[in-house]
Amino acid sequence: MFVKLSAFLVLLVLLAPAEAQDLNFIYNDGFSGRSGLNLSLDGIAEITPKGLLKLTKPTKQSSGHAFYPNPVTFKNSENDSTFSFSTNFIFAIQPEYTTSGGDGMAFVIAPTRGLPEALPIQYLGLFNVSNNGNLNNHVFAVELDTIQNPEFSDINENHVGIDINGLHSVKAAPAGYFDGQLKNLTLISGKEMRVWVEYDGTKKQIEVTMAPIAVATKSPTPLLSLKYDLSPILNKTMYVGFSSSTGPFRTSHYVVGWSFRMNGQAQDLIASKLPKLPSIAGKKRSMLFTFGVPLISVVLLVVSGVLYVIRRKRKFAEVLEDWELEYGPQRFKYKELYIATKGFREKELLGTGGFGKVYRGLLPSSKIEIAVKRVSHESRQGMKEFVAEIVSIGRLRHRNLVQLLGYCRRKGELLLVYDYMPNGSLDKYLFDQPEVTLNWSQRFKVIKGVASGLLYLHEEWEQVVIHRDVKASNVLLDGEFNGRLGDFGLARLYDHGTDPQTTHIVGTLGYLAPEHTRTGRATTSTDVFAFGAFLLEVACGKRPIKTQGPEDMILVDWVFSCWNRSNILEARDQSFGTDFVAEEVELVLKLGLLCSHSEPAARPSMRQVVQYLAGDAALPGLSSSGLAVGHSEGFDDYAMSYQSSLGKGSSHSSYVAESALLSGGR
Repeated sequence: MFVKLSAFLVLLVLLAPAEAQDLNFIYNDGFSGRSGLNLSLDGIAEITPKGLLKLTKPTKQSSGHAFYPNPVTFKNSENDSTFSFSTNFIFAIQPEYTTSGGDGMAFVIAPTRGLPEALPIQYLGLFNVSNNGNLNNHVFAVELDTIQNPEFSDINENHVGIDINGLHSVKAAPAGYFDGQLKNLTLISGKEMRVWVEYDGTKKQIEVTMAPIAVATKSPTPLLSLKYDLSPILNKTMYVGFSSSTGPFRTSHYVVGWSFRMNGQAQDLIASKLPKLPSIAGKKRSMLFTFGVPLISVVLLVVSGVLYVIRRKRKFAEVLEDWELEYGPQRFKYKELYIATKGFREKELLGTGGFGKVYRGLLPSSKIEIAVKRVSHESRQGMKEFVAEIVSIGRLRHRNLVQLLGYCRRKGELLLVYDYMPNGSLDKYLFDQPEVTLNWSQRFKVIKGVASGLLYLHEEWEQVVIHRDVKASNVLLDGEFNGRLGDFGLARLYDHGTDPQTTHIVGTLGYLAPEHTRTGRATTSTDVFAFGAFLLEVACGKRPIKTQGPEDMILVDWVFSCWNRSNILEARDQSFGTDFVAEEVELVLKLGLLCSHSEPAARPSMRQVVQYLAGDAALPGLSSSGLAVGHSEGFDDYAMSYQSSLGKGSSHSSYVAESALLSGGR
């Protein structure tokens, strides 16, 4: 009887909230149960056989949570002040590719175990679109973020932030630690790092400190220090733990050890007792180093291997020059792409554009889905500069841009490798009586997403990127129908504060700004003009130019005429029926006209466009001067070329007056 009663009392203790003065736990030899209570896991989080807490694994767009199983008492009553607390943990973020960062992770204090309805990727498994920033969340977090998300005002793609109820960090700093002076830390290095998070309930002070795992003593100078009273944020009882998510870059997030204490200093973790991280997979060893057989067998294998390699080399021969060696991580092997696309079979063909065919593929080693674009390049003129731009564009990171993963050159071919978008291009949902259409809500989300991506290209990256081919067929839809601007084959880069020197006419008829057809110079303003045409085609469900049939139709002229008759909503896609927000449709149509202004100075910047779409700024009034640009100077010179391309069965062909190499490659 005594034994049963004792067991019952122990069970009551485990299930009761952890009292503030008593709570002090440490996981210093793994999370498999030897250190105390098992963690409460959800999503894709797991405990590895070695005892590591693995929040995520290389899976696209998933979240993982791990919480201490019992509720923790943070104050005596709901109206009292929050007690002091301290925690330190050791973590590591291992990206599948060292050149591509994944999404980050966070230490979190939340009112529930797990975070229901939280989204992955940029939301870190903490919040979603509707509740981000909501005062009723009662969530405190310290994010370790490896992606710069402009919508959250992130400072860079390698930062630490203090989050209160949302992902707009109250305070943030680049990841690093003080050792006499500030030294940088790279969150996606795959190396273990220490983090201390402390809250002084008397001073109402939050401090966050970091260090490499080899530095066992916390620096007296914190990375982040914030005067903030957490009493209104934290309830009487809360749950403590970790949250993480993985996006398109496939990353594993580990917590190696964890210590927590209320009203005192959390116990330091001893590195020698912690479980070891798995090693990052390296290159496969040659068979010659993995078997031991009689010498004659080795000789026969070598001879057979040489003959096999010769045959394979001829089949998979590719161009590789000395200047490309530095681009190793961005250079794909032709053999890998050949296997991924099943030999570029017609069954894997996604589509055919103006410059080549695009195939779906599955990389054999990582199981990442990709899209491979095959284009020809017969000339070597300008190839070095072109590849350098490809590598630079591959460093772009934004949720509304299709990720350019790398390239390969083989004989007379150039292959560009992109992240695969399962729902294809936007144009197939708009034109030619599509089987599936998008409703207005979906289209408005796509419009705002593309605008955000274009703003990032123009103003928020380290260089100015002019896309030069913004149109519906170059906007791809991911699995959740988010719009992502893709196909950077015509893009141009230049430094902020300088003028672009391009003097070639490139782009697609119907999207070319009048001044571009006259001078050949592409600017951010010419991208805005193309974006204006894009706005109109999405809202109206019509192409910018219709040259087939009894009469030609210029979409911007038609929308202008509807506006001039004070009935601009007449121009909307009639497939909406009554299921649309009139104010939003009218805003998009008017903004399309404003972006299509014949005078570059009269067009808004993409920052202004984003503000108008978000309702943060009022759209200026329109005037008839300069708005109807369908027959502006320079347009008729190219109409014949556009009509010719349509006559060959392609409605998406780009008009490019460049050298043979660069036009063929883009």
